[in-house]
Amino acid sequence: MSAKKASLWQVFKSVCASMLGVQSESNRQADFEQTSFMPYLVVGVLFVVVFVIGLITFVQYVAG
Repeated sequence: MSAKKASLWQVFKSVCASMLGVQSESNRQADFEQTSFMPYLVVGVLFVVVFVIGLITFVQYVAG
């Protein structure tokens, strides 16, 4: 089975969906058929960093 390489936009959508817990089974399987996990790792780490910075900013604004 030959898997197509996922575009950056597809990786971003997949990471967002999985972080929010709404990833479909077919998309999850397609993600695991990819030859490289590196794009998912990079986008996932960036997503978490932006999320944490956003939470810190929001709490500082509300506590303010």
